[in-house]
Amino acid sequence: MKKLLSYPVSAIYYLCFGLMLAVFHPIQYIALKVFGYHAHKKSVDYLNFCLLVCTGILGTTFTFRNRDLIPSDRPIIVVANHQSMYDIVAIIWFLRRIHPKFVSKIELGRGIPSVSFNLRHGGSVLIDRNDPKQAVPTIKKLGDYIQRHNRSAVIFPEGTRSKTGQPKPFAQTGMKILCKSAPSACIVPITINNSWKVFKYGFFPLTLGNRLTFTVHQPMNVSDMPFEELMAKTEHAIVSGIKIT
Repeated sequence: MKKLLSYPVSAIYYLCFGLMLAVFHPIQYIALKVFGYHAHKKSVDYLNFCLLVCTGILGTTFTFRNRDLIPSDRPIIVVANHQSMYDIVAIIWFLRRIHPKFVSKIELGRGIPSVSFNLRHGGSVLIDRNDPKQAVPTIKKLGDYIQRHNRSAVIFPEGTRSKTGQPKPFAQTGMKILCKSAPSACIVPITINNSWKVFKYGFFPLTLGNRLTFTVHQPMNVSDMPFEELMAKTEHAIVSGIKIT
């Protein structure tokens, strides 16, 4: 019965989701071209707030724990497991004070209203996963950016979403480049739970009544330990907090 109900509810949700992307696309453009970076960032923040509100149609709730652990006086490298697109929406809104920028795949940089515009113009970087040589200087550019502006980079070292919640092996390269490019940065591990459940049946229908949680673990300064130790502690903190139910 619940799955049957999810068909019409999902259709209503997607209508609202698409409307938000369409409405905020010109708002983003005007904010950036007329008023500059900070106005554009505000428009992106409120786009993602509206997208979170839309998930209420599905009965989805979000809990973001321990945000107060994140320092505000240095660059931040957010490292998290990856389960769905709602990971990104929640991080943009709940961590808006640290200006999160993303390492994203190049395919997302075109064809999606609001989303593609923000990825191209909001400070994030786009990498071609089939071209490792292009990825290295692109990620380095993001590291240089957060070092210079005291902002944050978000990286999902699994490389792709987990469709079952089970974590995939963590790749080291992206995080290593960011750490070298932003030596004064602080690593912030985040464990995401239950985000994958929204897409348990695929993109349609979406499942109803999910409780998504985001848990911030103890931050670690890049300069405090060798990268290998930092990577191991980061992965352990994230993976140990994943609960598959």
